[in-house]
Amino acid sequence: MLPNCYNSFVIIRPDSFIKSTPETVLKEAFGYDEFRYNQKEIIQNVLNGNDTLAVMPTGGGKSLCYQIPALIMEGITIVISPLISLMQDQVSSLEKKGIGSVFINSTLEWEEFLEASARIKAGEIKIVYISPEGLASNKIKDLLSNPNVKISCVTIDEAHCVSEWGHDFRPDYLEIFQIRKLCPSAVMLALTATATDAVRKDIVKNLGMKKPEIFISSFNRPNIYLCVKPKISPLDLVCDCIERHKGESGIIYCTSRKQVDELTQSLKHLKYSVKNYHAGLSDDIRAKNQDAFIQGKIDIIVATVAFGMGIDKPDVRFVINYDLPKSLEEYYQEIGRAGRDGKPSEALLLFTRGDAHKIRYFFEDMHDKSKAENLLNAMVNYGAMHMCRRKTLLGYFGEVYNAEKHPEQTKCCDICSRGKTPLYDVTIPVQKILCCMIRTNERFGTAYVTDVLLGSRQKRIIENGHTKISTFGIGKDISKEKWFELTEMMIMAGYIKKEGEYNILKLTSSARQILATREQIFLPIEL
Repeated sequence: MLPNCYNSFVIIRPDSFIKSTPETVLKEAFGYDEFRYNQKEIIQNVLNGNDTLAVMPTGGGKSLCYQIPALIMEGITIVISPLISLMQDQVSSLEKKGIGSVFINSTLEWEEFLEASARIKAGEIKIVYISPEGLASNKIKDLLSNPNVKISCVTIDEAHCVSEWGHDFRPDYLEIFQIRKLCPSAVMLALTATATDAVRKDIVKNLGMKKPEIFISSFNRPNIYLCVKPKISPLDLVCDCIERHKGESGIIYCTSRKQVDELTQSLKHLKYSVKNYHAGLSDDIRAKNQDAFIQGKIDIIVATVAFGMGIDKPDVRFVINYDLPKSLEEYYQEIGRAGRDGKPSEALLLFTRGDAHKIRYFFEDMHDKSKAENLLNAMVNYGAMHMCRRKTLLGYFGEVYNAEKHPEQTKCCDICSRGKTPLYDVTIPVQKILCCMIRTNERFGTAYVTDVLLGSRQKRIIENGHTKISTFGIGKDISKEKWFELTEMMIMAGYIKKEGEYNILKLTSSARQILATREQIFLPIEL
């Protein structure tokens, strides 16, 4: 027998909505009256048969972008998803609505796989969830190649996992490219909540997408207050945040299982309503703790990063990052689980540079440590930043945030809430960075330019002849971390821009102007 979520009675025939309008399916199948931003355009583009890449923030309604076309188009929609628990939740939800759906992953017994396959071949199913590693198995290849199985759409959820430039690269995702050979006429839809320009280009290339339309929703979540506090007496800071949201739901993220368990016990001792969640717990305990949180039986879940993907809980009022995330992409996804109902919520990061050293310990096993280092540096710069955090965060994803156009968000972060930030004369250091970029022909990223300024004699710097240029070693009076921070501020101020997949630093026209006029530069960073 199949799992319980497969045993619901299908009340919507597979052909009930074929050739219907998206608005009809939205209302009659899902009970919504109107689309969210970009949803209708994305759905229509898929229905038109165009490959589509959609970057939508957490809570932006990505699932409907493939579920609605799946009901309108003939045949089935394949959804490639990395999380087994998410598949099960999605299938359970769809089957309750009467929409024939199945998942195929490592949890199915052979008999269960055969029953799911029979339903697919019989035309009872509209949406099939498959794990990326499952695509490599012969049984799934045979199923998808069966002449009785017509595949109309291939959807890739968490599409950033296909990019080595992303924060969560998964080699299994590279197998997805092969699915095009099995169903060359199917339209492809790639979905992700976080993707820089380099990651977007990687997604298109590695998935073999055919001239895709790219839709990018705003990354701005105006209802989430962004706050960073020094990680001093962290338990007290956590309790202060919980007290600000007394009786409300919250998620606390920790890097290690040990930290999750210790913090959970500390909060239990203080009589807070809390459970833990991490891969070291049994499947049964994890499921019970997750359900207790979703159903409001407990207020707080303390978890590692896996928790929350695909969890539909709109009333999370606060997210605390107890430890430093590995990247701004990871951080953005985690805080995006707060306030999905649009009501005021808080994102609190407990910041210490010491956490970065712990994260770097895991870089030793990576094929390309420089990519992980770049992602981590951006996260550290965010935590140390003295400029509007919303502007910094959105700028990282290529979105320009103009506070003057959002007067209702004048206190959108802890920096802005303090009022006017003091400015410091950084004219000379700014000139040093810009001149070093020019002397190295604007061909390198932040780490390389900084190493030249600090007088590093790395092999690459020597081979490039950059130990002989005038800017070599002229920045030894400032720490490496401060050079990184200043560079990010210059990017936010519009003096520098990053280009290409390697984030090469380039001067803007404003930078060339200040070099020519030698005007004074003031930024909110004390060097």
